[in-house]
Amino acid sequence: MEPQENQPKHQLHGNLELLAKYVVEGFITGLHKSPFHGFSVEFAEHRAYNSGDSVRNIDWKLFGRTEKLYTKRYEEETNLRCQFVIDTSSSMFFPQGDYNKLNFSVESAAALIYLLKKQRDAFGLSLFTDELWLNTPARSTTSHQQYVFAQLEQVLAKPHLNVKTNLERSLHQVAESVHQRSMVIIFSDLLSAFQDEQQQSALFAGLQHLKFNKHEVIIFSISDKAKEIDFAFENRPYQFIDMETGVELKANSATVKDSYLSAYQSYRQRIATTCAQYKIDLVEADISEGFSGILTAYLIKRKKMN
Repeated sequence: MEPQENQPKHQLHGNLELLAKYVVEGFITGLHKSPFHGFSVEFAEHRAYNSGDSVRNIDWKLFGRTEKLYTKRYEEETNLRCQFVIDTSSSMFFPQGDYNKLNFSVESAAALIYLLKKQRDAFGLSLFTDELWLNTPARSTTSHQQYVFAQLEQVLAKPHLNVKTNLERSLHQVAESVHQRSMVIIFSDLLSAFQDEQQQSALFAGLQHLKFNKHEVIIFSISDKAKEIDFAFENRPYQFIDMETGVELKANSATVKDSYLSAYQSYRQRIATTCAQYKIDLVEADISEGFSGILTAYLIKRKKMN
């Protein structure tokens, strides 16, 4: 199946911001405080406690060892920097029709950008296929938000046909280009390394690079669960077409289902294990559930963990 160029009307210029505002205003009132925090609060030094100082920063462990009062002094807190990394390769335009994996990713990113802008936090955008073709710095201005939204809307309007994914290479580039201790939020179907163990190792090396550079990493693993994870096709012959290479395969769904599910579930388990090992948030996102509910559930969970 090839992606269609006709996109739903609600994605026309200007309406992406309205959609993001509607969603964020709907759930932010229930959060009370931000689920995201900056990373630049770092311990600087101890200072002798003086009468009148706040007792909040007293180092009680040090007092236990020395019986003297010292307060912790911190480097000045800075706002969060968040980089959105979105897969725009051909497979993200599945399924064919009005709403696909890229629609889900763009709308989710737009809502989070709107949320960060309200908090006066900085956000940047990285878009990739087989290469990183857009990589903006993180800024918090209104003009930057408008530019980013325009880029997202343009992606939906002009799909990349028969273009492969190279997530691993893009992750290395992002790891080096964004400010250290940023939050990096990735939207991808993670399918590029599905059947290639060498690519899987390269993908995990890219994620490790992000963590080595002290970034917090969140992955939204986007799928059409019924078809891509459950392989819920009728028991009849199909013509399956790889959206990135154009390769065709004619097969009865029942004939290939067991082997597909076994291979895919093994791959997904390896991703989950690696993310747990690297302390990366992995969010399974089924586009049939809609982005609003998935984002809300994740943000509520994250707020409770802070």
